[in-house]
Amino acid sequence: MTRVRYFAAAAEAAGTDVEERGERSLVALRAAVIAEHPALVDILPRCAVLVDGVRTDGDLVLDDAELIDVLPPFAGG
Repeated sequence: MTRVRYFAAAAEAAGTDVEERGERSLVALRAAVIAEHPALVDILPRCAVLVDGVRTDGDLVLDDAELIDVLPPFAGG
């Protein structure tokens, strides 16, 4: 199982800050979380996704992944 942490607007849309997931690829994970948390459909494509601390924009096999962070764009000044 892989722990997925959602931050800021992604956590609000998912209705949780953290969950355990069993998908075996990043593409499958994205599809599954959108299916289970439809409010993520507009947010997830804009989020940075870090797999074990490394930003990943494409697909990736998650067999050994321990932690995925979903970080929406942040604004600040």
